[in-house]
Amino acid sequence: MNKETIYDVAIIGAGTMGMAAGAFLAQQNVKIVLIDAFDPPHIHGSHHGDTRLIRHAYGEGRQYVTLVKRAQQLWEELEQQTGYKVFEKTGVIGFGPKESPFLQETISAAQKHNLPLELMSGIEINERWPGFSVPDHFVGCFEKESGIIYSENAIRAYKEKAIEHGAQLVTNTPVHHIDPNDENGIKISTEHTTYYARKIIVTAGAWAAKLLPDLNLPVQPTRKVVGWFEAPSDLYDAADFPSFYAEDNGKKFYGFPSLDGSGIKIGRSDGGHAIDPNLLKQNFGLYDSDEGDLRQGLELYLPRANGKLKQSKTCLYTLSSDNDFIVDFHPEDHRVIFACGFSGHGFKFGSVMGEVLSQMALAGESELDISIFALNRFGLGSKTPNPTKLL
Repeated sequence: MNKETIYDVAIIGAGTMGMAAGAFLAQQNVKIVLIDAFDPPHIHGSHHGDTRLIRHAYGEGRQYVTLVKRAQQLWEELEQQTGYKVFEKTGVIGFGPKESPFLQETISAAQKHNLPLELMSGIEINERWPGFSVPDHFVGCFEKESGIIYSENAIRAYKEKAIEHGAQLVTNTPVHHIDPNDENGIKISTEHTTYYARKIIVTAGAWAAKLLPDLNLPVQPTRKVVGWFEAPSDLYDAADFPSFYAEDNGKKFYGFPSLDGSGIKIGRSDGGHAIDPNLLKQNFGLYDSDEGDLRQGLELYLPRANGKLKQSKTCLYTLSSDNDFIVDFHPEDHRVIFACGFSGHGFKFGSVMGEVLSQMALAGESELDISIFALNRFGLGSKTPNPTKLL
């Protein structure tokens, strides 16, 4: 076995988290290979569809705020370093009933971390942005400094950085098997080629459970849809209209202003259909609820944006059983690192997760506290791995 063919780190899944991790490692002169079943950015996973929200006062839990603030910093650095448009400060307005646990946690997160958050009534929201039709009794939480991450541009930017610094990128190559017990290192088998590495990072999204079957990861790939709808430019263009989310008794909608005539983009973060990721197709309209759910959100909150469907896409969420991320070392082999279960709210953390995963691979631990993502919260794995330095 030629030692030169053994990589320091192999990254399986070069999408959101994997591509970022590859860029961080490559910049530190680590010999890496990124292997992806497709050619990122692509339409088969969780990063396509142009845009993602980034919010700082975090309704999913105040424990995420430190991470998302670092993510924001890294996204802006990526834009400056590469010239790709990555972040757009549209502001983000969230609204729903006053008793909404999500909104209450958003407010608590802002208070704990001293984040600017403007509280508004439904009446004030409608007056400020006439494109909305929010019930008067709703409350709103407006973050002026938040906005949009251009998701596919972000992947392109990290891809460029990784390759520029010497990373090998292998595309359209599904990994069939991982064997950590080979005498030459961790053996990664694809249809035509075998790769060897001293450590691996598995960031394969909806395919993570298939690649790490011994872990019984509590994740469920889920088919989701988004659509873009014709909307009056004077009401809904990004220059004057914010990104948004609505939470009302378990129904969760989110959306984006019209960008260069795209129309209003809207999705629903609850619901969806469990699916084998290998069976995902661009088949918007397979279910009546595909368009029906999106139009319900428009009818409720943006009735003047309820125009012709201009464009639609299907994508994947990989839902963990508690909707929190799963990021850890394999409990029996700390050369194997994995990150999955991002549950439909992970993209905004892609930059910081890339940094975190690179630190785990190089130093055996992250500089940021990620203990809330440990596998052992499900009764599996180890919360505090033994530090294992690579170099």
